[in-house]
Amino acid sequence: MHDNDPQSHDEALDPGAPDESAAVEIARLQARVAELEAGNAELRETVLREKAEIENQRRRLHRDLEQARRFANEKLLNELLPVYDGLESGLAVEGGDLASMREGISLTLKALLKVAESHGMVQVDPLGLPLDPERHHAVSMVEAPGKAPGTVVSVLQKGYVLNDRLLRPALVAVAAD
Repeated sequence: MHDNDPQSHDEALDPGAPDESAAVEIARLQARVAELEAGNAELRETVLREKAEIENQRRRLHRDLEQARRFANEKLLNELLPVYDGLESGLAVEGGDLASMREGISLTLKALLKVAESHGMVQVDPLGLPLDPERHHAVSMVEAPGKAPGTVVSVLQKGYVLNDRLLRPALVAVAAD
C-alpha cells in the first residue's frame, strides 16, 4: 500500500522538521533566559553597591554628629579662657587694696557678659520697668512712694534670655498698690 498523499510524503522525508522548530524556540528561550539572568546579576550588583554607599553615608553622618556633639561648645569655651585667666590672675595677687580687686572683678564680669552676648545670651535687668510675668518673677511687694504699682523697684537676681528664649526669669520686688 502506497500512500499517495503528498503532504505525508514530505513529512516522512523530513522527520526532524517539528523537532528543529522546537530546538530553535528552545535556543531562543535559553538566550532570553541568559540575557535576563545577566540583567538580574547587573541589577543585583547595583543594589549591593547602593546599599554599601548608603551604609557608608550613615556611618559618616553618625560620626559627624558625634563629633559635633563632643565639640559643640569648643568656640564658647575658647572665648571663656581669657575670663578664666583673669580670675586666676586676680586670685594669685597677694595683698592689694579692695578698690583694685573690685575693678578686676568688674572687668572680668564685663568680659564674661561680652562672651555670653556674642553667643546670643542677653541679661534681663528690669529695674524701673513694669512687671512682665513672662520675664520676671515677683518675689515680694514693697512700699515704694513715687513709683507706680507693679513697677520693679529692686532686682534680687537678674534674668537671662538666650536667642529670645527665657533661660531664667529675673527675681524682682515690685511696688505695692
